[in-house]
Amino acid sequence: MPAFETYDGTSLWYELLGEGPPLVVLPGGPGMDLRYLGDLGGLTDRRQLVVLDPRATGRSAVPADRGTVSFTEQARDVEALRELLGLERIDLLGHSAGCLTAQEYAAAHPGRVRRLVLVTPVGRVTREPDEAELTRLREARSGEPWYPDAAEAHRLLAGGGDLSGAELAALGRLVTPFSWHHWDDDRHVEHRPEHGSPHPWLRAAYYAGAPAPADREQRLARLAAVGVPVLVLAGASDGLIGTAPARLAAALYPDARLELMDRSGHRPWVEEPERFTELVAGFLS
Repeated sequence: MPAFETYDGTSLWYELLGEGPPLVVLPGGPGMDLRYLGDLGGLTDRRQLVVLDPRATGRSAVPADRGTVSFTEQARDVEALRELLGLERIDLLGHSAGCLTAQEYAAAHPGRVRRLVLVTPVGRVTREPDEAELTRLREARSGEPWYPDAAEAHRLLAGGGDLSGAELAALGRLVTPFSWHHWDDDRHVEHRPEHGSPHPWLRAAYYAGAPAPADREQRLARLAAVGVPVLVLAGASDGLIGTAPARLAAALYPDARLELMDRSGHRPWVEEPERFTELVAGFLS
């Protein structure tokens, strides 16, 4: 069974997809079931994906201590997976919020990462969107038929009012088009509510790994010292997190390469699968 127990006895689920040299993959969300990643645009033809369901996500267990869900703590699970696989070093790919765990792992376990891929990262040590950029990206879609409902849903979500779980889910569906370069009926199948987290506490627990303001620069310097090649991918139409966090990440690492995917939003492997696969597989090889 593709499950293992990590340092505190929490059972974590992972899957092996495709053939070739292994690539450890960390989903985003936080709390998104690994199945939303699919085959990463056909990358399974070039690499064997070792995809982990993080704590309290998908088929992995909810830990007894919710504090271990923070992205800094979850780096310990990546190390446990590396040991399970019997690999001296790993290639590591994170998507969205999963990029925080990926970057923390590379810093916490020097020498264990060969190459690092950050796909539409939310930031470096916390979420780092540029709200002015996001406003521009969203308003650029104002001529599309879904825009009025999406804009109103975004306003309600940003207001931080007392909303029920059902209301939050409904509003989340309405703002989904902002995550894509192109939204049509074919994209509706990509929105699978069952792939999201059922735990309302998980998001805050995950981001609890962010440093206090006084510790921020030290944490950033720790990441910058990793010293491995880094590929950062950003979707030019990503109205969920924008391109600013990807640009910040690329600027942080001395040996980093930034690729802006012009016809992609937050999931470039879906919208530009061939280019995504070539960029990632070429970088890793």
